[in-house]
Amino acid sequence: MIPAMVIFFREGLEASLIVTIILSYLNQIGQRRLAFQVWSGVLAAVAVDVGLGLVLYHVISQYDGSRVQTMLEGITYFVAMAMLTGMSFWMKSQSRDMKHALEHRVSLAVSQGTLWAMVGLSFITVGREGLETVFFTLAVAFRSNTVNLAVGALVGLGLALAIDWAMFRAGRRIPLSLFFNVLGSVLLVFAAALLADGIEDFQALGWLPMIHVLWNTSHVLNQNGLVGDILHNFTGYAEAPTVLQFGAYVLYLVVAFWRYFRPRTSVRKAAFSR
Repeated sequence: MIPAMVIFFREGLEASLIVTIILSYLNQIGQRRLAFQVWSGVLAAVAVDVGLGLVLYHVISQYDGSRVQTMLEGITYFVAMAMLTGMSFWMKSQSRDMKHALEHRVSLAVSQGTLWAMVGLSFITVGREGLETVFFTLAVAFRSNTVNLAVGALVGLGLALAIDWAMFRAGRRIPLSLFFNVLGSVLLVFAAALLADGIEDFQALGWLPMIHVLWNTSHVLNQNGLVGDILHNFTGYAEAPTVLQFGAYVLYLVVAFWRYFRPRTSVRKAAFSR
């Protein structure tokens, strides 16, 4: 439930901010009539993403308990890990200028004067967020039951919409970079957990070496119990990790957090030029 809540909160916040910025700018330049095109693109994007997610989940579920399912799950873990990582770093670099970049793209779409220009802009921008959510949700779905997944998704989306509304009511005085920096760092932990799960599946397939198991804490904290399951989904806790799983998990976090929080190049250059 917790991973689904955080993922849907983060993706829902960005998607709702995108739609709000587009609609606000259209209103500002006297093009409120184009709001219908924006919502058409948003609804089309949601429909396509939901349909894709259901199809992928159905296909993978057909191989329940088989070697093929393990292979598909492992691949999904690695894809979701890569997307989470890339998205976190991209959003960190773009969060400061997201509003101006979107407004520029809206201006270009309006200048084209075609029906599909604004529909396409909203479809692509929102659809990208939905596509990311599809892969993240698939990765989480393999480790969660349907009820917890649905509750987490609804809570996350509700919080995202509430914060988006509050931020714009407050005149957007709350810096977006603060939100995305915090959420990005949390999602990097999820990505490390997905990396470890992907390695575990590939080891089970024999595609990666099953190196020595470091410890077994199942008698202290069972991975299938309530607390163990929450920790596994949230932090990647494993009761019997191999050297490869643990090493990759730690190395990923060290490198990812170092690169994520290191000073910007421009800041370092400014410091040296003094």
